Amino acid sequence: MDLQKQDLQKPDPPRQGVPAASGLRASDAERDRIADLLHDALAEGRLTVDEHAERVEGVLRARTVGELEVFVRDLPAAHRQGLGPARTPAPWRPTAGAIPIDPDDNVVAVFSAAVRKGRRRVGRRIHAYAIFGSVEIDLSEALFDHQQVVVKSFAIFGSVDIRVPENVSLRGMGGGVLGSFEVATLDSDDPEAPIVYVDGWAVLGSVDARPRRGKVVADILDRVQRKVDRSLRRHLGH
Repeated sequence: MDLQKQDLQKPDPPRQGVPAASGLRASDAERDRIADLLHDALAEGRLTVDEHAERVEGVLRARTVGELEVFVRDLPAAHRQGLGPARTPAPWRPTAGAIPIDPDDNVVAVFSAAVRKGRRRVGRRIHAYAIFGSVEIDLSEALFDHQQVVVKSFAIFGSVDIRVPENVSLRGMGGGVLGSFEVATLDSDDPEAPIVYVDGWAVLGSVDARPRRGKVVADILDRVQRKVDRSLRRHLGH
């Protein structure tokens, strides 16, 4: 490869008249996208194992978009795909008719605590009621049979805490009345990734939804791995 080590350490200086977008801070999603391009390049034989390892290490250390661009600027896939968003953001409302009216699961805590967690299948609608109590819904290890899932949450003098895998999309549709309703908006790079919509109200209570870092939906990664395996088999002539 012609890419020199000194080039891996800093991006090209911005051209005159071009906005310095390369100086923007890189997000985790952008790092993941660059790492995927490097993985594909390894499978296609464009990078050696040592080159791949060196560049991935640099991607993990990169702080800006410009620093990330350096590691893939000599790869055709980067120019075909571009370094912008890989897909349009997930919609802010579920598709009409995609979510049933009746819940698949009711989680109720009245002067008590209720928990849903672990490896289990998730329905399309979950209702959570925390009345002078606490509800924990942890979907970080769940199996998603449907792409769109609604968690309807009501916290009255109580709390509802929701955790999702970090490679899904997360949207908030509710509000608070003298309470806190906080949903950390999240967009997945995979167009087939599940979308979790958190709706409801926090009345003198709290609803909190955010990703659990380090937890991912396994079947999404399985699809990526199968794609890499197919590319590798084609490269080896199998």
